[in-house]
Amino acid sequence: THEDVTGLLEMLGTPTKVERGGRVFPESDKASDVTRALDRGMRDAGVTISLNTEVAHVRQADGGFNVELTQGGTLKAKSVIVATGGVSYPTTGSTGDGYQFARENGLNVTKLSASLVGMTMDEKWPMLLQGLSLKNVRITAKTGKKTIYSELGEMLFTHFGMSGPLVLSASAHMQDITAGRYTFSIDLKPALDDKKLDERVQRDFAEVPNRDFDNSLGRLLPASIIPLVIKRSGIPPEKKVNQITKAERAALCSAIHALTFEVKGLRPVSEAIITRGGVDVKEISPKTMESKLVRGLHFIGEVLDADGYTGGFNLQIAFATAYACAQSF
Repeated sequence: THEDVTGLLEMLGTPTKVERGGRVFPESDKASDVTRALDRGMRDAGVTISLNTEVAHVRQADGGFNVELTQGGTLKAKSVIVATGGVSYPTTGSTGDGYQFARENGLNVTKLSASLVGMTMDEKWPMLLQGLSLKNVRITAKTGKKTIYSELGEMLFTHFGMSGPLVLSASAHMQDITAGRYTFSIDLKPALDDKKLDERVQRDFAEVPNRDFDNSLGRLLPASIIPLVIKRSGIPPEKKVNQITKAERAALCSAIHALTFEVKGLRPVSEAIITRGGVDVKEISPKTMESKLVRGLHFIGEVLDADGYTGGFNLQIAFATAYACAQSF
């Protein structure tokens, strides 16, 4: 369970914390602390770690497997556990070789694509907001009229479009993106309904009745996003706030509650936190993680066709499948 994982990390000297949505992180916010803790745990358990030892092939042989190395030589093994990850973040060693080991032993690998990854848009305005981080906003993703994701949290505008926890999680629900298939909406003030937001706007306007509209929203919104909200509201920027009508205020509130645009695509899988797809779980025993086709060959973690949201959920898949596998020996 996840309590077992956090308990293990605590025992290895890395305390954890729980954030919004049940996401678990090390208290230090440093992934390297988790890496070092696991490294200490393996060495304390007597595990032999062979660095710079790349595997080229895993082939069935009498009594088990031949693990062939790219630099030459073969390791004999009675059982093999493939824990290579996917194809995202290749600089960490996740180069997709685990899928090759599966295929060359007759297993099916489902379609691979990016998940938990940033999004791009046709419109230019998100890129003009590069570096702007929004907290306590709600994003809603739809395909047609169907809502596929809606959550409160944080997001970030980047040079290519959008990223951040909410955007990454929403990407897990999107694939095979085509023009017009997915729309995205940002509610900048989800804690206020239309009535309360309108009352807030009226109070702000009352304090600066002779000010131009484009110079009146500084207390309500981040400065860099104000021009966009003004454009979406349809209210002339130079209009005095004491001349803005009830209907125009409604249009402003609508723009604040639903900054909507179309998703063009996802960033490449090399930038994704995880890989969607992988070794077909229908061919894996869930109790032992052993291949149903090849006795002694096991697959655990992200190399499997299993993925979840950002915030420790995919690490939990890795830990839980590894534990199930280990318990079978």
